[in-house]
Amino acid sequence: MVCKMMKKGLIGVALGAGTLALLFGTSAPSYVRTAFHKVRATARASVPFEYDIDKARQDVAKLEPAIIQGIEALAKAEVDVEHLQKEITLTQADLVDQGKQIVALRQTLRTGDTQLTGGIPHPPAVLKRDLARRLDHYTQVERILLEKQETLKIRQQNVVAARESLDTMRSAKRELMTRIEGIETKLAQIKATRAANTVEFDDSAIGRARQTVAELETRLEEMAKIDELKTRYAERGVTVTVEPSRDVIKEVDAKFGTGGAKTDHTADRSF
Repeated sequence: MVCKMMKKGLIGVALGAGTLALLFGTSAPSYVRTAFHKVRATARASVPFEYDIDKARQDVAKLEPAIIQGIEALAKAEVDVEHLQKEITLTQADLVDQGKQIVALRQTLRTGDTQLTGGIPHPPAVLKRDLARRLDHYTQVERILLEKQETLKIRQQNVVAARESLDTMRSAKRELMTRIEGIETKLAQIKATRAANTVEFDDSAIGRARQTVAELETRLEEMAKIDELKTRYAERGVTVTVEPSRDVIKEVDAKFGTGGAKTDHTADRSF
């Protein structure tokens, strides 16, 4: 079953490659790469910027275990250097004592005074063998001391390298975190600027609102005009009955000062 699926997949790939070759000829690989880059760019653009910031923080946080390992390695290297320095100091002191004993034994052989312990004389041959043994041991310890001193130099260099590596990692972490914080600050500024500058007004909505307000104003004017006309024409249609005993002429003359010596017979006839 698996073999059949693999065969079908290979056949599909072959057919797809053959189709591309027929359509685009030798340029088919270029088209494929272009399409791939476009798809990847589209996918990349769809990822929120905040997600990339979080990913960057996680990548920087992954440096912490390496920093801890660097601290542990540095501590061990420094302890090793301290112990070796103590060993070298003790070895140097031991060599000084051995050197003094060798010089003293050599002086005994030179003076011929072989009574070294409790007045018991020692044959010169025995003293020479003892002197040879001491000298060989001194030479061996001296060689060991040189090796330890060389080892100390290497360990001290390792300590310096470990310190530099640790300082580099810590500085890199601080720098990267500072840059990420700067990116977050810049992103917030860009968002604020875009929020202030991308307020879009709908012209059609403004036009509709203006039209509605204009219509309201027109309707209000029409209502006021209707009330005015109703008042004007309603007065003309009112029938006023004048009592026979009422002298309207006198009332008008008294109200407006239109009275005089000449009698207005036309007015008399009209009433």
